[in-house]
Amino acid sequence: MAILRTRFILSLIAVGMILTGCTSKEKNAEELYQVLESVVDAEKEFEEQQEPLVELEKQEKDIYNQIMELGMKQHKEIVKLSDEALLLIEKRRNHLQKEIDSINASEEKFKKAEEIKNKIKDPDQKRSAEDLFVIMTNRYKVHKQLSKEYSNALDRDKELYIMLKKENISYDKLETHVTELNTTYQKVAAANEEFNELTAQYNEKKLEFYKKAGLNLENEE
Repeated sequence: MAILRTRFILSLIAVGMILTGCTSKEKNAEELYQVLESVVDAEKEFEEQQEPLVELEKQEKDIYNQIMELGMKQHKEIVKLSDEALLLIEKRRNHLQKEIDSINASEEKFKKAEEIKNKIKDPDQKRSAEDLFVIMTNRYKVHKQLSKEYSNALDRDKELYIMLKKENISYDKLETHVTELNTTYQKVAAANEEFNELTAQYNEKKLEFYKKAGLNLENEE
């Protein structure tokens, strides 16, 4: 009964940019720049959760494989390993919450972008800013869906290990649960992929806007 427990590291917003000059007469472009770079700062904690989450998943997968190799007769060892897995699930949940909090803070800062983009007079810059706004709004929406599905997966993971701790649990019940769990992780993978695609689009569109706005920038070191 293999579990498709795979979380890809979520793509990150491009590294912060420092404004070194501006050739544009559009002052609103500079204001929008300030908002977009504040979003980068807000997502730093989100960035810090990616590798720990993937590592915890790997550890839990190793434990699950050990349990499957043991067989139900070695019940005490299964209970011990299941308890270890349950602790890992709570650690994953804590990292997920930090990720959610960081994205929520990012979204709050990004709200200022709507008012600013509406003030931009240059048609080309305005169109680019509007595209940027739509992409980022969809990115936040997809992350909410991703977080919901991942939280559901954590709940089902927890239920699985509680089931494994029962001495007389039937193979059929376990198999049914693992099938449902895999369905949930497939939804996680789909949302994960969509989030990464939107992040890539956002990064590309942001640089395009900066170029059109005549902003002279350097990467933060």
